[in-house]
Amino acid sequence: MSSTAGQVIRCKAAVSWEAGKPLVIEEVEVAPPQKDEVRLKILFTSLCHTNVYFWEAKGQNPVFPRIFGHEAGGIVESVGEGVTDLTPGDHVLPFFTGECGECVHCKSQESNMCDLLRINTDRGVMIGDGKSRFSIKGQPIYHFLGTSTFSEYTVVHVGCVAKINPSAPLDIVCLLSCEFSTGFGAAYNVAKPTKGSTVAVFGLGAVGLAAAEGARVSGASRIIGVDRNLNRFQEG
Repeated sequence: MSSTAGQVIRCKAAVSWEAGKPLVIEEVEVAPPQKDEVRLKILFTSLCHTNVYFWEAKGQNPVFPRIFGHEAGGIVESVGEGVTDLTPGDHVLPFFTGECGECVHCKSQESNMCDLLRINTDRGVMIGDGKSRFSIKGQPIYHFLGTSTFSEYTVVHVGCVAKINPSAPLDIVCLLSCEFSTGFGAAYNVAKPTKGSTVAVFGLGAVGLAAAEGARVSGASRIIGVDRNLNRFQEG
């Protein structure tokens, strides 16, 4: 049992107070996990353009103040009531599209749009009680995509956490939380290129490179990468 289990943790987080304004490193209070929740110590997090889009808050409902971040790797610090498949010390990846394991979508081989834990960009609170686990001097700070990994500690629903091999380097596999899974899945599960086919991938960032890998694994014999940024070819 963690020495901090059941207690409020004070830690640093990058807080977005207003749309388009610089994030501010603040000391936040992170409440203990409640039923079906897990509190994670985030060790590595990366920046996905989705964070920038919702930080700018152009064309969507602004929810502020907020802690962004959804692509990360960390360790379970403590678990809430009802959590049996994770224990403190487990290495995990948080995901913004979770699985309750019980709804028709979770039991289907064709969809992962869980009725309970599907992506919701407007929700800034936990599903269980409609409250945030973050606060600063009593003021609630809202969650983002149920993950909020721009914080040293965060609380997520257990259905949005995947346990991984502890030998996997978290600074690398954290990309599986979004970028790699998005690109690889788009090719392998959606486009489904046939063996021997030719595939063109437009944009060679992390998502594009993952799409190329998905096409390769699917059996594509020729993969053409297209990008207006010539530096991408040199970096690759």
